[in-house]
Amino acid sequence: MASMRDIKRRKGSIQSTQQITKAMKLVSTVKLQKARNRAEQSNPYFNHMYQTVTSMLARSGSLSHPYLKAGDSSKKAIITIASNRGLAGGYNSNIVKLVTSSGIPVEDAQIYMIGRKAKEQLVRRGYEVKADYSDVIEGPTYEDAVTICKEVLEAFSKGEIGEIYLAYTHFKNTVSHEPTLMKLLPVEFDEADLQEADSNLLMNYEPNEEEALDLIIPKYLTSLFYGALVEAVASENGARMQAMDSATSNADEMISDLTLKYNRARQGSITQELTEIIAGAEAIS
Repeated sequence: MASMRDIKRRKGSIQSTQQITKAMKLVSTVKLQKARNRAEQSNPYFNHMYQTVTSMLARSGSLSHPYLKAGDSSKKAIITIASNRGLAGGYNSNIVKLVTSSGIPVEDAQIYMIGRKAKEQLVRRGYEVKADYSDVIEGPTYEDAVTICKEVLEAFSKGEIGEIYLAYTHFKNTVSHEPTLMKLLPVEFDEADLQEADSNLLMNYEPNEEEALDLIIPKYLTSLFYGALVEAVASENGARMQAMDSATSNADEMISDLTLKYNRARQGSITQELTEIIAGAEAIS
């Protein structure tokens, strides 16, 4: 059985850790409120952007454009959004699992990384990190999304990569965050879009299809990417808040258990001292 000194020292250590987890929970809660409001305000725009572009392409008939067909290269770019800090439960590891279980061979994957924690894990698994934009996640802006998408699109246009994917954490609500892998290029639309599209109402482009899509698709991708950045920030803070809340609750349980052990040890020590005093008194008498 541990001594009273050991129990007291361990209890003090846990109490110190609990103070840190409480503080981190409060900080994450404040950040989550701001990030959640930002995500909820921007989410309708990005949903409508996705629906509008896919519906437009479904009504366009058979178009021949580089953004609508896979490139010749077998390489696939995965824009991966994670975090620079840990202590967020399974937030970063879930993104890593999403990438590793995507079915894309390691040798064909090129990671455009946002988030140092996931980067470290992917590098250990043999993935090639083509570019690192980890500082962006600290305060993502639309201009950051434009810059990153421009570089990835340039690689796609040059034939260096044949497909572009986006791996991020979709923010449903405060306690629910869903790792999501989305295919950005070539642009695809499902059967529902085709069924809703009236073949008698084909889309007309001015001045022509190629110039219009050269303008529309990059803005479409940038909008989806920026929306993913905003949702990822909210998801990270939500995950960290939950993790710190669980850690604080676990610390409470450990402190209660150690308090009970300390009291038992103290009671045993007092009983032993009384027994020794009584035995000594009886020996003298």
